Amino acid sequence: MTVDDTAPALLSDRIRNALTDEIARGELAAGTQLDEQQLGDRFGASRTPVREALRQLAVSGLVELRPRRGVVVTRLTPGRIMDMFEAMAEIEAMCVRMATNRMSPLERSRLIQLHDSSAGFVAAGDVDAYDAFNREFHELLYRATHNEVLVEQAIAIRTRLTAFRRTQLRQGNRIIRSREEHDGVMAAIAEGDGDTAARRMRAHMLNAASALERYIADHANG
Repeated sequence: MTVDDTAPALLSDRIRNALTDEIARGELAAGTQLDEQQLGDRFGASRTPVREALRQLAVSGLVELRPRRGVVVTRLTPGRIMDMFEAMAEIEAMCVRMATNRMSPLERSRLIQLHDSSAGFVAAGDVDAYDAFNREFHELLYRATHNEVLVEQAIAIRTRLTAFRRTQLRQGNRIIRSREEHDGVMAAIAEGDGDTAARRMRAHMLNAASALERYIADHANG
């Protein structure tokens, strides 16, 4: 079925998400060449949303542009991915510790509203909606540090992990566990306990890494 191109941003997201899952599952192996025309035919899309999807994958480091070869799936080892998650866990812990002490009442209110809104996505099992919420939730925490250098660094490494942070939500009941872990972080923030919030955020990120590892292993074996 052909998909209408009138909403190219939404279609490019759909293409990006589908390719992300296939790369994470190993269905698109490192070195695989991605052809714009073939992808367009597959998704019933013009080249515009396909190119945008590939651009977003390149920013995340999942594909790269090679002379005379076009777009190629990047060789990114599981060990490298886990190293990035470990680094992200420490950065996120630092961010939430600082944010607990520095966020304004308005930022705290917005964070609570965001967290509350995620219950519906979990109940519906809507991974894409929860993933979009999750990005906004974590980025609000970064910005609540009121440290622009830290915000830049956090967003930079998060961008490299965006695809994998989304994919790990598909492992078992990870989406439920993720929200429960957010509950713990929010409780510590409400108590003004930055150290506890940091410990819980670090555990949250390492749990996400473990879920991704299990997801990849399950699909590699299946």
